[in-house]
Amino acid sequence: MTDTRMLTAEVYRDAERLHWSHRQELMPGAQVRPLWTDGGGTFLYARRTTEGNEFVRVDPAAGTREAVSAPDFAGGGDFTAAPSPDGRFAVYREGHDLWLRDLESGRARPLTTDGEPDYEYGTGPDSMEPRTLMRALGLPGMPPAVAWSPDSRRILAHRTDQRRVRQVHWVEARPADGSEPALHAKRYPYPGDGEPPLAELVVLDAESGEVVRGKGAPLVMPFFSPIQWRWVWWSADGTAVFYLEQSADHRTLRLNRMDPDSGEVTTILSETGATRVEPNQFMGAPPIVEIIGDEVLWYSQRDGWGHLYLYDVVSGTLKKQVTSGAWAVREILHVDEAERVVYFVASGLAGEDPYRRSVCRAGLDGSGFAKVIDDDLDHAVTVSENAGYFVDSASTVASAPVTTVRGWDGSVLVELERPDTTALEALGWRAPQQFRVKAADGRTDIHGVIHLPRDFDPAKRYPVIDSPYPGPQVNRLMPGFDQGFFGNMSEQLAALGFVVVALDGRGTPGRDKPFHDVSYGRLATAGSIDDHVAALRHLAETRPWMDLDRGVAAFGMSGGGFATVRAMLDHPDFYTVGVSICGSHDHRHYHQGVAEMYDGPPAETDYAKGANAEDAHLLEGKLLLIHGGMDDNVSPTHTLRLADRLLAADKDFELRIVPAADHLFIGHEHHLLRWLWDFMVRHHMGAEPPAGYRIAPTPLDMDLISGFFS
Repeated sequence: MTDTRMLTAEVYRDAERLHWSHRQELMPGAQVRPLWTDGGGTFLYARRTTEGNEFVRVDPAAGTREAVSAPDFAGGGDFTAAPSPDGRFAVYREGHDLWLRDLESGRARPLTTDGEPDYEYGTGPDSMEPRTLMRALGLPGMPPAVAWSPDSRRILAHRTDQRRVRQVHWVEARPADGSEPALHAKRYPYPGDGEPPLAELVVLDAESGEVVRGKGAPLVMPFFSPIQWRWVWWSADGTAVFYLEQSADHRTLRLNRMDPDSGEVTTILSETGATRVEPNQFMGAPPIVEIIGDEVLWYSQRDGWGHLYLYDVVSGTLKKQVTSGAWAVREILHVDEAERVVYFVASGLAGEDPYRRSVCRAGLDGSGFAKVIDDDLDHAVTVSENAGYFVDSASTVASAPVTTVRGWDGSVLVELERPDTTALEALGWRAPQQFRVKAADGRTDIHGVIHLPRDFDPAKRYPVIDSPYPGPQVNRLMPGFDQGFFGNMSEQLAALGFVVVALDGRGTPGRDKPFHDVSYGRLATAGSIDDHVAALRHLAETRPWMDLDRGVAAFGMSGGGFATVRAMLDHPDFYTVGVSICGSHDHRHYHQGVAEMYDGPPAETDYAKGANAEDAHLLEGKLLLIHGGMDDNVSPTHTLRLADRLLAADKDFELRIVPAADHLFIGHEHHLLRWLWDFMVRHHMGAEPPAGYRIAPTPLDMDLISGFFS
């Protein structure tokens, strides 16, 4: 097992160059983020190269793409204000209230005057607000949670009630100004707390100042503002407000209509299930609900898959199931009301990969279903501001994206980018291998990828690292070329000489409802770690270059940090090395919304069985715990509580706390990457990292950061 060699600085340097902050320089054009102009008739996008940004202007109607000089983004908007559609006004927060500014005269006046601490207007719940990150980026606060009516006359907002929500504290060991430690507090509900954050809807008149309060019950607000999460929206003509309302146990979802003149609320339709009922399988993704005149397209998993159903808005009666089959609708792109056709993204229709996304169409009467683009690639789609066309990025996990502008008939209007992987390969990157194996139950197919090490030689044997993320709100794997934050970390580890495996076990989203519900009430299984063990053993049977004899290592962040430790505790003979970063090790002390939505109500679930600290005495392998001291998503107390129990059990482990770091280690990621690499190289490869090597910090570039995580 032991390899006494020392890795060279060149190997580390190449792995560092694979970091996501360099990806667009290595593959210019691999990510196209349109900036709409002319109401969406044209758009701009930037190509990041080693020499800086290049800008391209695209006119889909003319079929042209041309390089242009850098646009003037000066005065591009105030992050903390919400401008009206006509550009005359902007809404912003002042203290605990909302204010309106006339952008021509500069005069401002209050829209509300009765806001107070923990009962204020235009804010989301404290618990998910990334205050540490915002301080690091120099941002004064989150944008106001408001939505303007299409005619710029009224503002939809909510009053946020957190007065009875639990208060949780963080100690900032060394503030940026070098002063004494500072105490920070947030309203942060735990599972079983009876009082979640609530949102009371209000409509504010920009001209008269009239306030109309919604007469429905306050909305339970477990994660973010329902306005910012797009669970509340104006009708196209501005005569109604529609909103989704989820019950406290997450098992009932209602579509309501509110009259903005009176505040009266009526329920259009309601659906209840045995487990959570969601408007989308993926947390934070737009609800798959569309109002079409006096009809509504409604997403439901009632037949075991996620499909579209057409309802009458007035009577709430079902008119037609629009889509059906052993595949899942992922997103509504556009509804052509004149042609009575809906365009949408679906997964499970591209080859044998159940996660790849296809662009499809279907008549609202359920007829005429077809794939708009007839291939087996994964399609990441952005619809133009005027809905006249869409930007399509088509790829696989192993093939670079080809980005085009397409009409709704699927025809290519303009080809934008066709990057290659030459520069990546020069740094040790190899296209990952996709696989399909059976889960631990011996029946269910599960899918994943293998990231191959640099200079891969099938005659050699390589140490294996598992990269779990248990969901159940998002997938660990991405269906296209861009493998996201965790996939990028896996690519870097592979470039150091490891085989890195990532898969989505049972209980994760994106497929059928029964597959997802395997995790309901069973978060303690960490996204079916048993499936990971079964998959790795099966893969190694036909891949002798996967060296399982030395044991398997694991690493992960957040839920993946929890899963890493859970894997080592439940399978100590299999997982022998682990790096757990900002792990949510005890759901009793984590976010109420996550635990209660995905693990069930406290009366039905024993959250203690998923607490890693309770089983700390089972640890056998080499473990490194890393946490940000100012992580205001998963409190550092999660790791410190686990460390306390490990010490009580007289277990050896390593602990690293970054005092100022947030949940994503923005501005501090270079520390955790080096610690991760060094720990894996020493304890799993049996080699030595290059002496004195330091990874350069990632620039605190808001555009770069948002571009990667969008």
